[in-house]
Amino acid sequence: MVQTAQDIFIGRQPILDRSQQLFAYELLFRRGPQNSADISDDLTATATVLTHVFSELGLEAALGPYLGFVNLDARMLMSDMLEILPRDKFVLEVLETVDVTPEIVQRCRALKDKGFQLALDDFVTFKEKDRPLLELVDIVKVDIMDMDSAALWKTTRLLRQWPVRLLAEKVDSEAQVKHCLDLGFELFQGYYFAKPTVIAGKKISHSELALMRLVGLILEDAETSALEDVFKQEPGLSLNLIRLTNSAASGVRSKITSLRHAITALGRRQLQRWLQLLLYANPSSGGNLASPLLQLAATRGQMMELLVDAMPQHSRDLEDHAFMTGIMSLMPALLHMPMEEILKPLNVSPDVREALEARSGMLGRLLALVEKLEESDLVGCHELIQKLPGLTVESINSSQTRALAWANNIGREAA
Repeated sequence: MVQTAQDIFIGRQPILDRSQQLFAYELLFRRGPQNSADISDDLTATATVLTHVFSELGLEAALGPYLGFVNLDARMLMSDMLEILPRDKFVLEVLETVDVTPEIVQRCRALKDKGFQLALDDFVTFKEKDRPLLELVDIVKVDIMDMDSAALWKTTRLLRQWPVRLLAEKVDSEAQVKHCLDLGFELFQGYYFAKPTVIAGKKISHSELALMRLVGLILEDAETSALEDVFKQEPGLSLNLIRLTNSAASGVRSKITSLRHAITALGRRQLQRWLQLLLYANPSSGGNLASPLLQLAATRGQMMELLVDAMPQHSRDLEDHAFMTGIMSLMPALLHMPMEEILKPLNVSPDVREALEARSGMLGRLLALVEKLEESDLVGCHELIQKLPGLTVESINSSQTRALAWANNIGREAA
């Protein structure tokens, strides 16, 4: 694939608070399959992506109610381009590669005075040159990957000299989470939270079983009365259905007052999507809408649908199958069950089943592409794009940005 100025991927990784609820996203800008670390390329990549996202959608919509962390090298830090960023929506990360000169310190102070929050990235050990920045930044991101308990305790104690919030990054295990909680860390980031296979691990509630049954009934094209009977056994689900159908996100114009009316007005296609998303929203507890798993599932489903729409040969059925594939790909993380067992009672189409079980077929390749994007595997992304005619880096970035906005809107409307 020939690289162009637009050959840039947008990546993002969730940042969570002490309750493991979404606090922010770190926006990651990646240029080309080699993920070049050249400073000039980083500047061009960051500027291009920010401009692209602002003109395409607007970062306010893409981030929803969450903050956006953005990495800045020395050139980007000194650039006037930062002035376009909303102060209340962004945390500016000073990369560890930045040489802390008097000019850099002066610039950071000016940005702080303008209302920006600042973070120091990849902090490991204290160096005297860091002191001027530690007196300015709001958040210190501590790289805990290669730290033993003693080193982490020492670093944490040293950082207590300044009124900064501590963020543990590159968190890979539950033991690390617990240790950092005990040390007073407020924010967390890493594969332990970002990889969907690790987020879940909980028992299936009665409401979740009911949701799975409802999805099965819809796939079998059951009568509305059969769907209504299941809803009547689950008051919490019924309330969620009425509330979501009455929300602006559903597209239903008339006010809904009964279960049968809600089922009919929403339509089978939309109802199936809401039910699948409700699984991730933990219906038995009223909807945990800041769940990283919910955000990831919603974004996956919508992104896969948009990618199909961007391809030369597409249909409504194929878009529906793409959405279902994206949503259901995270069911093993949610239900703590193997995919084969989840699919047994569900009458899903063969292309969806093949994609979920073997990542085969066009839907399987699309799902693999979305997963590679989440992992920032740029070589894998480029290889898959060549097997998906009609897709470009620009259309992928556009689909990802729109999908994130859609997922954030679900959280706002349903809350």
